[in-house]
Amino acid sequence: MKHLTGIGSLSDDDIDQILTRTLAIDTTLAARQSVGEPLKDRLLVNLFYENSTRTSLSFATAGMRMGAHVITVPVAASSVHKGESVRDTVLTLCAQGADFMVLRAGGAGTIDAARQAIEEHGFGTAIINAGEGAFGHPTQALLDAATILKALGRAATERLEGLNIAIIGDLVHSRVASSCAPLFARLGADVRYCGPEDMLPDQAPSGVAKMTTDRREALENADIIMALRIQLERVNAYTAVDIVSYREAYGLSNETLCHAKPGAFVMHPGPMNRARITALRINGSHSSHNGSGAGSNLPASPSWSCTTASTTC
Repeated sequence: MKHLTGIGSLSDDDIDQILTRTLAIDTTLAARQSVGEPLKDRLLVNLFYENSTRTSLSFATAGMRMGAHVITVPVAASSVHKGESVRDTVLTLCAQGADFMVLRAGGAGTIDAARQAIEEHGFGTAIINAGEGAFGHPTQALLDAATILKALGRAATERLEGLNIAIIGDLVHSRVASSCAPLFARLGADVRYCGPEDMLPDQAPSGVAKMTTDRREALENADIIMALRIQLERVNAYTAVDIVSYREAYGLSNETLCHAKPGAFVMHPGPMNRARITALRINGSHSSHNGSGAGSNLPASPSWSCTTASTTC
C-alpha cells in the first residue's frame, strides 16, 4: 500500500496491520515512551482546502513525533487565490520533495485525481486522504475503529465482530459515515443509519444493513452510537433546517440511550457540538477525549466517546 485514498483501496490485511500498529503506538505513548523516528528526515506536507483543527494538527503532531519534517501549506495565503489548480499545487509540492501529502479537498474525485497526476509525473509522493467533501474520510474511519477496539479491550485481530453500530444524524452529507460504514461492516459489525428522511441516502450504501428515521429503532441493542452533526456548510441553501426539532428527534440523552445496550459507547467525530448530546455527562466520568490520532502511524482526527454504563432507565 503506497497511497491511502479510500477504505476500498485497502485490503483486509492492510486494515489489520494499520489497526494493530495504531493500538501498539497508542500503548507506547500512554506509557510516555518514544515511538522512535521511523519517518526521520522525510517531508510530510499538509494541504487542506477545507477547514480543519483536529485532522490537520493530528497529522502534524504524528509526523513530528515520528521524526518527519512537517509543512502545513497556508492555502488561504497561497497561489490558489491566484488561480492555481489543485493539480498544479500538488505537483509543485511534489517537486519540492514531499514524501507524504495529506490532502483535504471538497470535490468528488479530487484525491484520486491528485494521485493520478503524481504517478503520471513519476513522483514518489504518497497521497493520504484527510477528507474529501461529503464523500469519504478513511483515516478518521480507521481511527474510529481503533478507538472502539481500545474501548472494548479488543485486539485488532478480534475486529468488530458481533457489534451493533448506529450512526445517527446527517448521513447524506457526512464523509465520516461514508468511510465508517463500509469499514465497520468489513470488520464484522452490523451498521445502521438513522436520521431525517432528507438526510438519509436514497439507497442504503455499501455496508449499511438498515436505514430508519426512527431513533428508538436505531438504538435498539446498539453497542456503539455515533452522533453526527448537521453539515450546515453542505446543506442546500433551500433546505430548511429546524435545529430544535432535529435535536428532539435525533439528539442523544441519558433517557434516549436507555434503548441501547447497557454500557454502550457514544462516539462523536469533531468538531464538538454539544447540542447533539447536551444531556450526556460529556465532561464527567462518562467521557473521554480520545487523542490516539496524534500517535498512530496513520494519524487522523480524534473522536469523542462516552460510556453510558451507569445510565438509569
